[in-house]
Amino acid sequence: MNYKLNVPLSPKLEKYRDRIESTIKPYIKITIENNEPANWWQSKFGGLPYLPKGFEYPKTPQGDYFFLLAQINFSEVPPLEGFPDRGILQFYLPDDELYGLSFDSGEDIFKILYFPELDLNLENIITNYDFLPANIEYFPILGSCSLQFTKKYGLITDCDEGFIKFLGEDFYKLFREDEEVWENYINLCAPHGHKIGGYHDSFQSNDPRPKCESDPYTLLFQMDSDGNDAIDISWGDGGVGNFFIKESALKKLDFSDVVYEWDCV
Repeated sequence: MNYKLNVPLSPKLEKYRDRIESTIKPYIKITIENNEPANWWQSKFGGLPYLPKGFEYPKTPQGDYFFLLAQINFSEVPPLEGFPDRGILQFYLPDDELYGLSFDSGEDIFKILYFPELDLNLENIITNYDFLPANIEYFPILGSCSLQFTKKYGLITDCDEGFIKFLGEDFYKLFREDEEVWENYINLCAPHGHKIGGYHDSFQSNDPRPKCESDPYTLLFQMDSDGNDAIDISWGDGGVGNFFIKESALKKLDFSDVVYEWDCV
């Protein structure tokens, strides 16, 4: 589908309008709510998860407990092609200094769970989590909050490997050398924030996705650093965390092979 920009462009960007518009894709913007904590079934950042009774709480390979990073109830999310329209998707990380990421070519430690059908009977889900450690030292989230979702449309970011391919070497040179062009484009593409789908952000200006042209990885979920009265999120020194999945796996709702990455300034 071909999308159009409904905003004026600066004179320096206008000549590239067709190329820029060719990169537009829809995504879901996630907004933190400052209201009461979410219930067991609602979407949330942090807090305690929805888990059916009898389901073993996730642990790291070393036997330590994971903690809930995010829970997305897709029945609350506007329709987004290729993504679930129901069920709960959960992201878990360990409480360690690197948030489960390995920088020495080891295996990244994180967990993703998906429950396509929900049991809405309170008696059938876990509500007592007293077994979890009370003190969390390194987790990127302090607190918990509910979420709101809005469908948006975004442009390709400069950390996406397709940036030069779609916009051209001439645009890339202008983007890197002209501060006005850089600022105008960054304001248009809005790489920052929490999102489902779309284009990812990276403070290291790289694309961490494995090369797989026949079955490319797409952005599944991005959580940015954020701080307000409801919650405090910090990826290192104000960075961003991303999860990527192959398009074919997402179509099958198979979340067993996801790529996780975070970075900061």
